Amino acid sequence: MDNHSLRWAPKTSLIAGAGVLALAAAAGTAYAAVRGDHGGLVLFGLATVVLVVVTGYGALVRPKLAADADGVRIRTAAGQVVLPWAGLEVRLRTTRRLGRDGVTLELESGENLHVLGWIELGEDPRDVLDALSALRTGG
Repeated sequence: MDNHSLRWAPKTSLIAGAGVLALAAAAGTAYAAVRGDHGGLVLFGLATVVLVVVTGYGALVRPKLAADADGVRIRTAAGQVVLPWAGLEVRLRTTRRLGRDGVTLELESGENLHVLGWIELGEDPRDVLDALSALRTGG
């Protein structure tokens, strides 16, 4: 295996921000419980659960995408998916919604399709595609 490898992951600041929001939501849950506000308790409780899950997932799947001379590895909550370069199609998909262009990186191998955006990668998918293309061709 080549020593040259590339890795992409969600930005640490995003994960930390979600963690801080989870703590704030937990404080809101406690406050709502003390005040006897059942509606607030449910809403803050749900927000706490969602933010804890998002924070945990973001920390668990680091790095989300790694690539080397052999192919790419994608981390998921269930483990790691290894896709060798042979038979792997890498492309960008641009969609327009609400007047904005959204760019995602698609990695397809056989029946496996993985779609990654800038949040999962921590940077622009166009830059990731350029780096993957250079690594794949040995440039």
